[in-house]
Amino acid sequence: MRISICVSLLLMAMSVHAADIVRYPLPDNSTFPISDAVQVPPGTTLIFQSGAGPSPLNPKAAEGTAAYWGDTKAQTLSTLANIKASLDKEGLTFGDAVKMLAFLVGDPAKGGKMDFSGFMEGYTQYFGASAHQPNLPARSTIQVAGLASGALVEIEIVFAKQTAGK
Repeated sequence: MRISICVSLLLMAMSVHAADIVRYPLPDNSTFPISDAVQVPPGTTLIFQSGAGPSPLNPKAAEGTAAYWGDTKAQTLSTLANIKASLDKEGLTFGDAVKMLAFLVGDPAKGGKMDFSGFMEGYTQYFGASAHQPNLPARSTIQVAGLASGALVEIEIVFAKQTAGK
């Protein structure tokens, strides 16, 4: 499924001249071979946010433990806060979100099943629960075997901005 999504996104990007694509670098001069986001014109500009995860809840705890990362709700809130910091630099808001992919690892404390309600408790603090941000993205939530960071949550979002004069 993820491959078909990537192929679809690649085909959309190929219809635009390469010189028109804006690539936002990862923070802190990272040399990891991805962009933080990619902006594809014309008309409605699409910005593809790379997957983001949480900051450690308790960096003094043993790395990779539940105490280090926190539960799914805490990680969802931390991940969305980290994405928001990136959006502020790019002139976007969560109101510009049109598509979200949420990857959740099965929580050992929940018998290896993803904590969907913990995720929703964090998600609804940013989407759908307040009148100041009523724009809801299309969303898929997927349980995965693991994430590179060792966390339980990773989120990627596609944003859309209307191009000036359209």
